[in-house]
Amino acid sequence: MDFLILFLFYLALVVMGLVLICVCSKTHSLKGLARGGAQIFSCVIPECLQRAMHRSLHYLFHTRNHTFIVLHLVLQGMVYTEYTWEVFGYCQELEFSLYYLLLPYLLLVVNLFSFTLTCVTNPGIITKANELLFLHVYEFDEVMFPKNVRCSTCALRKPARSKHCSVCNWCVHRFDHHCVWVNNCIGAWNIRYFLIYLLTLTASAATVAIVSTTFLIHLVMMSDLYQETYVDDLGHLHVMDTVFLIQYLFLTFPRIVFMLGFVVVLSFLLGGYLCFALYLAATNQTTNEWYRGDWAWCLRCPLVARPPSAEPQVHRNIHSHGLWSNLQEIFLPAFPCHGRKKQE
Repeated sequence: MDFLILFLFYLALVVMGLVLICVCSKTHSLKGLARGGAQIFSCVIPECLQRAMHRSLHYLFHTRNHTFIVLHLVLQGMVYTEYTWEVFGYCQELEFSLYYLLLPYLLLVVNLFSFTLTCVTNPGIITKANELLFLHVYEFDEVMFPKNVRCSTCALRKPARSKHCSVCNWCVHRFDHHCVWVNNCIGAWNIRYFLIYLLTLTASAATVAIVSTTFLIHLVMMSDLYQETYVDDLGHLHVMDTVFLIQYLFLTFPRIVFMLGFVVVLSFLLGGYLCFALYLAATNQTTNEWYRGDWAWCLRCPLVARPPSAEPQVHRNIHSHGLWSNLQEIFLPAFPCHGRKKQE
């Protein structure tokens, strides 16, 4: 029964983590998945509940609100409370290195600082006042970003690499995606803080997982539990195996094992998303451009029907200028200056 509960708990964590990453990346495949799920559930869920769910989902994912910020801080607070309350104290008794134990707190401070900056920093909002300045920052490729195109919502001329955010209702310079966990768009002026936030969040989850795992292994080795024997329900004598050992640890330290399972799953999920984000940074792409580039590749596929007269337009990443220059653009973004406008 205990293992069934653990399995369901970890399954829920995996689903929640996948939703987290899908929402962060803001890919259109999530919308297709949502539409498919809605069609399935419409057959079994009453219409009144469907309307209530639709309103709730619209509020959570399509309007600016602080729900996910609060959820983020609550989950982070619960993990660090358990780490401080039990793991830290036990590890001190076992004479673990204090620097080793304090590393998660150092990562937490940096993470909360970068998290705050990501939330409050202007991502690069395009307005009437700075519209002409942003038009000169990036070159138009005439495929993904053609010249002289106006935003259909705010009627501003669209600079290259910009996009209108339907959640925030403004155009953003070098738009990457809208992240519900920070209640803000990720654009040219806060992408550096977002990457540091993502890196420190992954590192803090992994560090807590490593310290907790080391503590449990150290405890097992000190108590010689792996050499013990037990009698099953049929009266047969067995040597302590891994499954029984994990069950014993779960019954002895349930909160630590639950926390460990959570941060291990979270570390892998965040680690995968971090690798994707670093790849985009290294190649000077945004999530929006990466998705649209893949879609352009699909349109060039010979299996996709298109008019015979249509000539395929090949998208080429003209903004990548080498690893160092790409990272420099992320962490030292270009700010449009008024002097350049006058010279034009």
